[in-house]
Amino acid sequence: MAGMPTWGGPQAPNGSLTALGATDAEGHHGAHVEHPVAKVQVPRGLTSEVTEIAHDAFYDEIPYIKVSVLMCAYNEQRTIGRAIREVLAMEYPCEIELIVVDDGSHDATAEIVTRFEDPRIVLHRHPQNRGKGAALRSAASLATGTHVVPFDADLEYTPKDLPRLIEPILTGRFEVVYGARLFGYNTVYQSFRYAVGNKILTAMTNILFDSFISDMHTCLKLMPRDTFSSLVLRENGFGLDTEVTAALLRLGVRPFEVPVSYYSRSHAQGKKINWRDAVACLRILFRVRGTRKRRLVLPAPAQGPEDSTTTVTRIDSPSSCDIAELPALTALSSVGYTDSPVGYTEEAPDAVPAG
Repeated sequence: MAGMPTWGGPQAPNGSLTALGATDAEGHHGAHVEHPVAKVQVPRGLTSEVTEIAHDAFYDEIPYIKVSVLMCAYNEQRTIGRAIREVLAMEYPCEIELIVVDDGSHDATAEIVTRFEDPRIVLHRHPQNRGKGAALRSAASLATGTHVVPFDADLEYTPKDLPRLIEPILTGRFEVVYGARLFGYNTVYQSFRYAVGNKILTAMTNILFDSFISDMHTCLKLMPRDTFSSLVLRENGFGLDTEVTAALLRLGVRPFEVPVSYYSRSHAQGKKINWRDAVACLRILFRVRGTRKRRLVLPAPAQGPEDSTTTVTRIDSPSSCDIAELPALTALSSVGYTDSPVGYTEEAPDAVPAG
């Protein structure tokens, strides 16, 4: 965001953030710096309520957020290395982490991820392919950020759009932001059928839920992690994209849309979605539309025992590991790790499926 510092430093004692590279009056690097605030002159005759509103408008702080980028991959050895490099190389207006889920790949996808030495990366492996929806729920269960956003490993989307999705959240006005692929705007579609099919399904969605979104099937859906985790999600495949959007719209949430770039793949290049997924999309739309709102949200979790633990595998290199006991993350997670150089987890054969 123009004119905004890149955040990622420690929390200041008063709850505000420390700008990276900031220096205090004594020359201490990374210290909390009090920025001057313009004085506001309120005309005479204004009520105390208006005066308070004017004061708050100038003293509101940028909300602290941490974004967990969720990257699900199945046999993506050709592009995943570049995708990870580009995601981590971007400058963000907040702290981020990258959760990579290898969904039972048969190629070198996981091995490529383990070569990265970056503490922001967490790698989780499914022993067998369970579908994009299941992989996305596993990634979300391992996230520690305040917000989550999926990002495909096939580079159909560009990481340059991720910071632009975060900017509306920082204004404090929006909870959910979608990266919309606008037809003819920085987009390349390999197939007329896919482009028009998405428009038809989006139009059907708008009719069913009395909404007006531009792209229901965009991968880039930025939302609070608690919002995502609270949804009752059943789909394990590509249908999760439809289910998430339909559930949000059914609950009255209207995403703020930001135009993004898109370069689609052909089936020869590895695209996996087909016409059967379009049929499933219609089924999911009608199912969610006919579901009572209270059934779309998980009930508040009961307070569990204080000593509830889960086994976590920590790996500093692919050949060595330690076993540690950490508090359970969520009901969807059986393992988790957020240490450097790469957090690596792998499900046991009897692990509880995500979701």
